[in-house]
Amino acid sequence: MIVTVAVIVGRTRKPVQMAPQSLVVDVVQVKQEDVPIYSEWIGTTDGMVNADIQAQVSGYLLRKAYTEGAFVRQGQLLFEIDPRPLQAVLNQAQGNLATAEGQVEQAVSQLAQAEAQLAQAHSQRALAEANQRQTQLNVNKYGPLLQKNAVTQQDFDNADQANEAAKAQIEVAKAQIKAASAAVGTTKAAIVTAKAQVQSSQAAVRTSELNLGFTKIVSPIDGIVGIALAQVGDLVSPTSGILTTVSTLDPIKVYFTVSEQEYMNYVKLNPTQAERAAAQKQLELQLFLSNGATYPHTGKFYVADRQVDPKTGAIRLAGVFPNSENILRPGQYGRVRAATSTQDGALLVPQRAVSQLQGLYRVAVVGSDNRVAMRTITPGPTVGQMWVIQDGLKAGETVMVDGTQKVTPGMTVNPRPFTLEAATAATTPVGS
Repeated sequence: MIVTVAVIVGRTRKPVQMAPQSLVVDVVQVKQEDVPIYSEWIGTTDGMVNADIQAQVSGYLLRKAYTEGAFVRQGQLLFEIDPRPLQAVLNQAQGNLATAEGQVEQAVSQLAQAEAQLAQAHSQRALAEANQRQTQLNVNKYGPLLQKNAVTQQDFDNADQANEAAKAQIEVAKAQIKAASAAVGTTKAAIVTAKAQVQSSQAAVRTSELNLGFTKIVSPIDGIVGIALAQVGDLVSPTSGILTTVSTLDPIKVYFTVSEQEYMNYVKLNPTQAERAAAQKQLELQLFLSNGATYPHTGKFYVADRQVDPKTGAIRLAGVFPNSENILRPGQYGRVRAATSTQDGALLVPQRAVSQLQGLYRVAVVGSDNRVAMRTITPGPTVGQMWVIQDGLKAGETVMVDGTQKVTPGMTVNPRPFTLEAATAATTPVGS
């Protein structure tokens, strides 16, 4: 900027030119400190548990008993299927059970009768055997007497006939015992069959009761319930598809994938299982939502998949985040960020001090003589509002913060310290 003034010498006015003033620029010194290096991945939210609700019996949907998108409790009624057909099946099963139980009682009664008849047959046989022994004694007695003509032939014949009749009575009693024993065996088999029928009928009743209970479809978990995919009046069945889904959202999972190289670098830093477990416990995850907002809660590492996907060369990981306000819902996209390493003695300059032109990164360095020199640098990751410089600068050098397009190499400037509150947040992660 050139300023002219008029100086009166005698009666003549002559303009006098003053020396141009130097351009005032804001400058900072290159910092050197240990900084965490952050990595960032694209993440997708998902429920900790996603319970697909399906019909377990066939029937017409009678009603929908929940508000879509609301929070539901475990056991809360969601849908009801018309119970009347299954109630009829249950009534029939209960009737069959009553019939089977009656058959058991009848068979038990028949067994008691058969056992009584068997006992009677044994008694009759014992009586017949006792009678036969008596008649045999008579025959044995009358035989010698007949030889001595002490008794008549008629007396002997009568005793012999009575003995034969007694023997026949024993055979009759034996036959009755055999028949009664067979009847006992038959009734016992009938009891076994009847009891088996009772068990079958009881199973049918339990199945019918279970199916009738399935007409009331309840939530298996606490969570947020989705939009209904079936309407009242629809015929639903176990094969008709999902009716809705209930998701547990507190905490909520966020899936993200890291490259195989990143995974191997992590393993290199933590070679043992114990070291990896300790690192995972200390690892804090940040989530940046699709609208650019930072999720207010930090998350923790949850699980790593068992394999690297050979198609993408990446491994799937999951973190968990508190979600008591149900802000996050399954299917949302965001950016997951975590400090994965530390760079010792990193050189830091404000991001706004770096300019880019045709793929080259440059900064304006102000020397001790206040002259400007343009320096090509190699930037690394960003840390907060600062940029890690891998090559091209030294600690303590002075660089311009703004206005690099206003200066040229060799130009003299008037530097002043740059003071911005955000510049003090050098360790706050914003970019990578």
